[in-house]
Amino acid sequence: MGVFENGFGGAAWPVKALVLLLAVFAAYYLGRWGAALFRAIARFTKSERDDRFWHALVWVWWGFLLLALVSFGVYVFALPYEPFFSWGRALVAWVGSRGLSALFVAIGTYLAYRGVEVISGRVQIKEGGHAREAIRRQTLKTVIESTLKGVVLTIGALLFLSNLGLDVGALIAGAGIAGLAISFAAQNLVRDVINGFFILLEDQYGVGDIVKIGDLAGGVERMNLRLTVLRDLEGRVHFIPNGQINQVTVMSRDWARALVDVGVAYKEDVDRALDVIRDEAEKFYQDPDWQEKFTETPPEVLGVNELGDNAVVIRVLFTTKPKAQWAVAREFNRRIKNRLDAEGIEIPFPQRTLWFGEPLKIERS
Repeated sequence: MGVFENGFGGAAWPVKALVLLLAVFAAYYLGRWGAALFRAIARFTKSERDDRFWHALVWVWWGFLLLALVSFGVYVFALPYEPFFSWGRALVAWVGSRGLSALFVAIGTYLAYRGVEVISGRVQIKEGGHAREAIRRQTLKTVIESTLKGVVLTIGALLFLSNLGLDVGALIAGAGIAGLAISFAAQNLVRDVINGFFILLEDQYGVGDIVKIGDLAGGVERMNLRLTVLRDLEGRVHFIPNGQINQVTVMSRDWARALVDVGVAYKEDVDRALDVIRDEAEKFYQDPDWQEKFTETPPEVLGVNELGDNAVVIRVLFTTKPKAQWAVAREFNRRIKNRLDAEGIEIPFPQRTLWFGEPLKIERS
């Protein structure tokens, strides 16, 4: 009776106009949200034919809302147009019983979703310092934000469907079975993501580091939760799923060492050679052009490291800044070669003596 039988009864037309205006705003925002959802789904399709389908679905959605709005207007003003009046009455009855609660759930979900974005936007990533640290923080921030958004949307969707009268329990059970089937197919992907998350969380390595993973070595160009991208010295790019990374050797963490072995001939005075090498290492360490590549730890001449087949091997250690060890080793090899030549200390090279045996003696009779 009353409202549900004869429209809005004796309500004044300004009230009816205001109610219809509110309905127009509600239909407009519902149309925008629905269209945005369809477009988001369309991004995951590959062909233009699928895009046309989703584009047509957007127009169908707007047409449905327009039809609902016209039916609601006919019912509000009690116009004798069928079947719009009956449709409008059914729409009002549905909104009165379930629609309002579902609408409040949708609004709450939207506000919670926007709240996650606002809070995440207020969390500022400190600029400067090591680029790896900034990328690590940004990736973790993105992962946490995406996870919270997924939780909000999942809870909101379940509550929304429950208020529409659907059996959410059966839906969850069906989704659990489907998720179990998908998990078997995507277990490698899940393993990659979990391992990648802990790599970032524990700061094992990051973009800009020089690492060795298995038999592959190179600089980390890019990394995310699923894979690590390496570029080796020859410029080749290697894509390594994080789930396959069991052991990583990082060669650019905090500090590094340049290890140089210098060989001198056995005939040389070893103590004199040690003094020359020690002096040259100290001069190299004090060189202003190279000092920025070293740490505060001075070079160490460890002494005779090996009595090789052709040389007495003397080992020298330089403690350097990350990623400077290779340049330091190359430069010291050049310097020590010139210094040993100047000092008259022989740097041996492999030699081989050929023995042809005793000459044959031929007796003549």
